Amino acid sequence: MFKIKKSLGQHFLKDEVVIQKIIDALAQDPYTNLLEVGPGGGALTKHLIKITDIDFKAVELDDEKIAYLSKTYPQLKGKIIGQSFLDIEAPFEEPFTVIGNFPYNISTQILFKVLDWKDQVPVVIGMFQKEVAQRAASKEGSKVYGVLSVLIQAFYEVEYLFDVSNQSFNPPPKVESGVIRLKRKTTTLSVKSDRAFQVLVKTAFNQRRKTLRNAVKSLFSPEVLADEIFNRRAETLSVEEFAAMTFRMN
Repeated sequence: MFKIKKSLGQHFLKDEVVIQKIIDALAQDPYTNLLEVGPGGGALTKHLIKITDIDFKAVELDDEKIAYLSKTYPQLKGKIIGQSFLDIEAPFEEPFTVIGNFPYNISTQILFKVLDWKDQVPVVIGMFQKEVAQRAASKEGSKVYGVLSVLIQAFYEVEYLFDVSNQSFNPPPKVESGVIRLKRKTTTLSVKSDRAFQVLVKTAFNQRRKTLRNAVKSLFSPEVLADEIFNRRAETLSVEEFAAMTFRMN
């Protein structure tokens, strides 16, 4: 078979019930191009390559897994990208859906990479460490609502689909997992600029225990900071309120 490499955060999905639930979730939205991230031992791949009338590619960093997949599934010839997902260019010119049991050691970075491609990626179905999945899906007022929540939800509707036990993997990770679906919003959030939005959100949550007036005072004039909204803390603001606030930045 192959070796499981802890250095790459490898935990291979083995639960066929969970696998089928992920495949079923994928089928709920139309797509013609599909990218699997981290196919590993092929638990999802063996189902994905059977889907007709789509262009399928997979990105896998581990040479040993690439050799195993290529030998086990000859139809993958020419369809495996042997790089880290974080380093690749968009693999299709047309819009594409992303799916994967994402490596937990880079899961947050994977979501931010998807944001770079937001105009090309209408749907993501992903398995993440439960904590990351909950953060991506959480709403304002939640203890886990933060930078990831706001930046992702500015462009995607995020739905927490289901929990996955650590016993569904080989080897079992020390944490529970969760599967989420991201669907690109049809209406564009109005912001001063993507850069301003990111700076505001990251600055606000960098000192989340402080009121906004203290946390983001370097970004606004004293006149603007007099507004009552700055009495609040970052976790109480909706995505839309953060967006509106960018137009008042220095």
